[in-house]
Amino acid sequence: MNGRPVVRQRWAIRGTGSYLPDRRVPSDDLSRSMGLDPGWIEDRTGIRHRHVAATGEAASDLAAGAARRALEAAGLEPGDIGLIVLGTSTPDELGPSTACRVQAMLGAGQAAAFDVAAACTGFVYGLQNAVGWLATQRGKAPYALVIGVEVYSRFLNTGDRATAALFGDGAAAAVIGPAPTPYGIVSMGLGADGTRAGDVLIPAGGSRAPASPGTLASLGHTIHMDARAVRSFIVEILPTLIAEATGDAGVKPGDLALVIPHQPNPRLVASLADQAGLSEDQMVIAGQDVGNIGAASLPFALDRAVRTRGVKEGELVLLAGFGAGLTWGHTLFAWPPN
Repeated sequence: MNGRPVVRQRWAIRGTGSYLPDRRVPSDDLSRSMGLDPGWIEDRTGIRHRHVAATGEAASDLAAGAARRALEAAGLEPGDIGLIVLGTSTPDELGPSTACRVQAMLGAGQAAAFDVAAACTGFVYGLQNAVGWLATQRGKAPYALVIGVEVYSRFLNTGDRATAALFGDGAAAAVIGPAPTPYGIVSMGLGADGTRAGDVLIPAGGSRAPASPGTLASLGHTIHMDARAVRSFIVEILPTLIAEATGDAGVKPGDLALVIPHQPNPRLVASLADQAGLSEDQMVIAGQDVGNIGAASLPFALDRAVRTRGVKEGELVLLAGFGAGLTWGHTLFAWPPN
């Protein structure tokens, strides 16, 4: 030992990308199809439209599209990626992982690949997995690809306004790579409460309730949600995540340049800014254009912010995720130099 302090490698987002299916469904049209006034959905949620995957278009197709754009933004090739972590609740199939499908589509032959099942918190869970893997590697600094993707349209009961009004399809991705001190991830945290797993779920299709004529007849393969319980959870968890993240980092909510929350109901989430000690300008709300796209929600809003507003060197950016499970988590990072 030479007595020199150990300098830990810092990790940051080096490129982002997103991908939406071509078909766009306005909320007014969806409201009419459910026998509601045209403005019913937008008035209550803020969602103007959502995108719907084409016939034969699967989660891996959307994910690969987003991944290619993230790689381009990072100036990397698929062969530079050592790990692919994909968050989704709507995989191509129960097995293998959709991440393996994406690896093949990209031609990322050097990458390990797996899925994480943390619902709408999947991107934040994926980030923590990627950073843990990166920290164990030796030699040339590797890169990881974290993706969030959902094709919720295949799992909706169109007669259930509590779910059909909210969900859409889409994908977004981020490349994680080395960053110089003091940039990169400042703090991370994850949590879960499995006693409330029934608040949002797709009850059939797994080992507990395998597919059968009965599960099909009862619409067991569609999303079931206790809307009141979920709303209460959102109102409680978002301010808590912001307080925990800033407290861990020794900063104040006002020090954050951008806060990117999961936004299942954009209007509700935006209304919580003051309660969380934030201004409306700090909150990045993009759900009005896509609806709730689950694990893709956070990286999509981040990509939108990067490509429209831009993020300056050193600015503090907070990702705050929450979803079914129940799960939640945050990642706070100082934006690296371009």
